This record gives sequence, structure tokens and C-alpha cells, in this order.
Amino acid sequence: MRDLKIPEQRHPEKARKPDNAQPKKPAWIRVKAPGGKGYADTAKIMRDNKLVTVCEEAGCPNVGECWSQGHATMMIMGEVCTRACTFCNIATGKPPEALDSFEPGRVADAVAKLGLNHVVITSVDRDDIEDGGAEHFAQTIRAVRHRSPDTTIEILTPDFIRCDPKVLEQVVEARPDVFNHNLETVPGLYPEVRPGARYFHSLRLLQRVKEMDPSMFTKSGIMVGLGEDRQSVIQVMEDMRAADIDFLTIGQYLQPTPKHHRVDRFVHPNEFAAYEKAAYGKGFLMVSATPLTRSSYHAGDDFAKLRDARNAKLAKA
Repeated sequence: MRDLKIPEQRHPEKARKPDNAQPKKPAWIRVKAPGGKGYADTAKIMRDNKLVTVCEEAGCPNVGECWSQGHATMMIMGEVCTRACTFCNIATGKPPEALDSFEPGRVADAVAKLGLNHVVITSVDRDDIEDGGAEHFAQTIRAVRHRSPDTTIEILTPDFIRCDPKVLEQVVEARPDVFNHNLETVPGLYPEVRPGARYFHSLRLLQRVKEMDPSMFTKSGIMVGLGEDRQSVIQVMEDMRAADIDFLTIGQYLQPTPKHHRVDRFVHPNEFAAYEKAAYGKGFLMVSATPLTRSSYHAGDDFAKLRDARNAKLAKA
């Protein structure tokens, strides 16, 4: 039986890899250790509902801030991912269990207990399932809608690369408010950073969502500090806008363990500000670009800004 708390057992495919040095984080990256009543209350609701969160599994630096406010990103379909991306701390391998048909209801229950105005639901990759978990996503969206009709729903999905293209329709037809799928990095780094994925497939996935439902907000994000250069980041912005993506996030890559992809550099906040300015200039409705930006960080507040930005754009048309 694997113990997923042990790094060597979380990532067996990385165990024999040489260690990469983990450079000291600059002052602008450091965050407070999690704690406090709000954090404890959120943790209890997650445990009581037997839910997994990407906040914990991926080692998000913002977990203390978000959980203290009752915001947690639910991770459905188990805690073992069938991919082995070199940047990610989620456990990898063959998932030991089938999908839990009761999980959508437990997610909906937790959303209601937390009183969330906006929820982010993500998942591991499940290449072992014929539809990649598309119907499970749809069931979870419907369960949350039924239990908390006023809660806006943001999903962060896998790429469904090994599935029939039609499975995407199941997710879109469930009508999430925001459809997010992260490109993660620039195309030139895919072979070493995201070897199980394909850049243009992910880009096309988001474009197809917009074609199926032009009113649905689409969102994607990348990390910097993996070895990319500025021009390649600008090109990703261009590609995203060509796919009509509304919302871009850019954050600093942080190396989870010595076995993971090395940090090439810590990008200064001024460079993030320049990326934000460039992205708005290319027509994104919403941009979040800071060292600590993550897909679901301040997602509720950002969704309100995203909706306002669209309304303002439509008013000018």
C-alpha cells in the first residue's frame, strides 16, 4: 500500500532522478504559515466530507490565506494522477480506485456548508477512464447548482486528450460559469515539463468551448521561471487570444521537491506587472499576473471583475 505522504511514494517515476537544487526564495515569495480558526474550520469541512483539495495536494503557497477565508479548491476523481508532469506535486501513478459516484453530492454539501459565492472545482487526470471523467465533472456541476443555485462555478479540467472529442460537450452542457484549462508553460518546454500533453491540443480545447457556448468565460494560465523567455510568453498570449480566451493567469513556478523540474529563476514583480500590461493590451478581459498568482487564487473576486469587464465591453459595442 502506497503512503502518499512519503515523497518517494508520491512520485515513483521521479525517485531515481538526480536532485535539482532548490534556490532560496526571494522576499516577495514568502508567505505566512497556515493556521487560525477559519483555516481549521475549512479543514474540518473538507475532512468531514472526505474531500481532496488541490490546495494541499499541490502544496499551494496561498493555502493559509484562502482557507482562513473559507475558500478551498475541490479536487475530484481521487488523489492520484495518471500523468507525470515534472512541475506538479500531485501524486502520480495508476489510480487505485474507480470514480466515487457519491463524490458530486459531497462536493455540493461542502460548498453549501462553506457558504461559497464562487467555487473552483478541479481534478487529477484520469486517462484510465474512457471519458476522462467528463461526465463526473458534469454531475458535480449539476449537484452544486442544485444545492447552491446562487453559487458561480469555475472548473479547471484535464485536457481529455485520449478521449472522444465529444466528451467535452458533456462538460460544457452542464453550464459552468468559467471553463479553465491551463496551458502551464510555453510550447517549447512541453517535452520536459508537460510530456503527456500537447500544447495545441490544449489550446484547441479552450477554443472549442467558446465555439460551443460563446457566453461561457474561458480561462487559462501559465507558470514562469521554468526556463521560458519573454518572447515565448508573449507568443502564448497571442495564441490564447486567437482562441478567444478571456482570462489569463501568470504565476511563479515553485519547485515542490528536489526531484521536480528546477526553478530557472525567480521572476521579479516588475516583470509580472509588464506581462499584465502586455496581456491587457492584447485584449484579455481579465489578467492576474503576480508571483503568487495561482488558477484559483482570489477566483471569486476575479470572476466579479471578469463579468464587469465583459459588461463594460458590451456597453461600448
